[in-house]
Amino acid sequence: MQTETKSPFTEHLGELRDRLVRSFIAVGVGFAGAYAFKEKLFQILTAPLVTAMEASGDAKMIFTGLPEAFFTYLKVSLLAGIVVATPVLFYEFWMFVSPGLYRNEKKYLLPVVVLSIFFFVLGSSFGYFIVFPYGFQFFLGFATDTIQAMPSMKEYLSFASKMLLAFGFVFELPLVLTFMARMGLVTVPFLQKNRKYALLLFFVGAALITPPDVITQVMMAVPLMILYEISIIGARVFGKKPPSDEEQTDESPKTDTDKDPDTVPSPSDASPDKEDDTTT
Repeated sequence: MQTETKSPFTEHLGELRDRLVRSFIAVGVGFAGAYAFKEKLFQILTAPLVTAMEASGDAKMIFTGLPEAFFTYLKVSLLAGIVVATPVLFYEFWMFVSPGLYRNEKKYLLPVVVLSIFFFVLGSSFGYFIVFPYGFQFFLGFATDTIQAMPSMKEYLSFASKMLLAFGFVFELPLVLTFMARMGLVTVPFLQKNRKYALLLFFVGAALITPPDVITQVMMAVPLMILYEISIIGARVFGKKPPSDEEQTDESPKTDTDKDPDTVPSPSDASPDKEDDTTT
């Protein structure tokens, strides 16, 4: 009989420390490489706003503090470094948690991680290529001859990063609901029955996350409605299947009448004590 050996808590802390150090090194290397292209990266990030501002004839951004541009470039480089180091970060995370998982849990973790990255990138891309151009045109439409939009680098980076993260996370909805259905926490009839409450929640959540304008709110709520329907399809395909009637009857305990007739004692198999009594 094999005995399971458990690693001491200090060994787990040491392993966590080593993996965190390697993760920080990967982020540092990505940050250093991204800082060399800081102007180009910020130009790509501000492209939707600059395009919208060119229609009004003035496509310039400002910085109101002397160190604002420097720190803005640092933040952009750090974000890009984290994105570049994402494969290393997920690898270190996988190697740390995989020894403590069962075999059936391991086969779900890697696909979930890959799909979560895919949906996050899809949501951020939707916000960058679809929502930003229309949203910026709406905001810049309030400019007049006496009122001019002069967005600063710091404010735009804060706004853009929050919006891209928000769209990235909300696009994880199909993966989350499908995983919950796979674990048996929700069912397809439950999702279909509460569709109207989910739609109401989407519009309320979009109003809280996005800026206070109807266009951006609708452009976040409508994809959530589509993603919810995709979640129902995913729950139907990959969700936990209820046991069939045949399986239930097979698993039901057998009674005395269900026993094999060959195992039922025949009258000739009388006990020896009774035969001795009759012979005597």
